[in-house]
Amino acid sequence: MAGFILRRLLWTIPILWVVLTIVFFMMRSIGGDPFRHGPLLGLSNAGWVKYGDYQPESIRRNQREKYGLDLPWYQQYANYLRGVATLDLGPSLSFRYMRVTDIIKQMAPRSFELVLLAFAWAILIGIPVGILAALMPGSIFDYAVRILTGLGISLPSFLVATLLVYYVSVKLSLLPTSGWDAGWQNKVLPTFTLSLVPMAYFARLLRGTMLETLETDYVRMARAKGLSARRVVGAHALRNSLLPMITVAGPMFGAMITGSFIVENIFSIPGISKYFVASVIARDYMVVMGVTIVLAVLIVCLNLLVDIAHHILDPRLREA
Repeated sequence: MAGFILRRLLWTIPILWVVLTIVFFMMRSIGGDPFRHGPLLGLSNAGWVKYGDYQPESIRRNQREKYGLDLPWYQQYANYLRGVATLDLGPSLSFRYMRVTDIIKQMAPRSFELVLLAFAWAILIGIPVGILAALMPGSIFDYAVRILTGLGISLPSFLVATLLVYYVSVKLSLLPTSGWDAGWQNKVLPTFTLSLVPMAYFARLLRGTMLETLETDYVRMARAKGLSARRVVGAHALRNSLLPMITVAGPMFGAMITGSFIVENIFSIPGISKYFVASVIARDYMVVMGVTIVLAVLIVCLNLLVDIAHHILDPRLREA
């Protein structure tokens, strides 16, 4: 197990290098000037100040020299690789007196809290629903689960968010639509919106794998031995049925992180997404690359945890 984990950790180095390289050259290919005149779009009410005042060309040239943007691309690329290797993501080009690590530390916790709460919704509801649907195939409950999970996977998050805001908040006045830090009531709608797709996917996937597992020979043998239904389902069927769901849990979590960008904007959550989008528009290369590398590290670590869980649950992998 230790050797497997070490090999996987070593593989993260080229993966992160590829991600960083792609983002670096994509941002440079967009063009634009991070010190150009104009407001920082999307953040007018957030208390941030951009280099928006008009500056003479000489001052703008000095700014580019200060941040190394006048250097050839290969020198900029080498400098950034050196900074990432030393955990220094550099200063922001659009936010005064702020470094990229400060922006991430200040804004990312709310985004991660949103994703974690939504993932908890998906696990706590999706798994029991999938198990019950598999144990009652062909029932009304099973048909309802199949229809609802199909809708949950198909409906885009912005449409679900709009419908929840209109009916739950505007029409029924049950839950607020904004104010993330005000209380748990303010977190119900955004977390449920973000959790709907993974919740439906987990329920549908677990239902299918459970139906297949319940028809296997070893489950039939366990029933023939007189084991209780709870023991058959919990100790034999569920354990092996969870393997495919664990496989997709890591990529699904990564998809939820990127999907949270839309949810944060609709429900006015002060997370990292608003600043990431504004940084792309402002050509703030440092913030864009810093946020991307942090998300890439997170997704790689999640995939590592998925592989470790596979080794724990599947003895065939341990023997290999």
